[in-house]
Amino acid sequence: MSNNQTNSNSSLAAQQLTSLLRGFGSRSILHQQAIVHSLGISPNDFISIDLLNELGPLTAGELAEHTGLSTGTITALIDRLEKIGYARREKDPNDRRRVIIVPTYEDKEEIQKAYMPLDSAMNALAQEYSEKELENINHFLEKAVLVLDEQLQNK
Repeated sequence: MSNNQTNSNSSLAAQQLTSLLRGFGSRSILHQQAIVHSLGISPNDFISIDLLNELGPLTAGELAEHTGLSTGTITALIDRLEKIGYARREKDPNDRRRVIIVPTYEDKEEIQKAYMPLDSAMNALAQEYSEKELENINHFLEKAVLVLDEQLQNK
């Protein structure tokens, strides 16, 4: 196969991948909306607890930066999350002057119940791939998350 054919196929494969990722993103949003509805919380609250779970404890300012919400909005959001037991404020062990927000919702039965069907289905899907293939998929997705983070910073 010539280089031109390889580049053409690559380009088609890359276009298909981009299209599939957009579709995956849309369905992820729809899935999140269904979970938000079932839990009875706001989308911003849900996104914030998901970010805390992914990134680990953050300060209110860091959470505001990641979500694009104002610090005043974040303060009220954290108050709501504490009230329902999804997060708590703690002194930063590295700097006692700072307060960090720690996610505490993973052990909640309603969270586990909401995510169990998708987690099970995704684990079953992963079983169709070799360890090496999963490593490649994980590597790609890690980079894709970084691309999305960069795009969000440019908005």
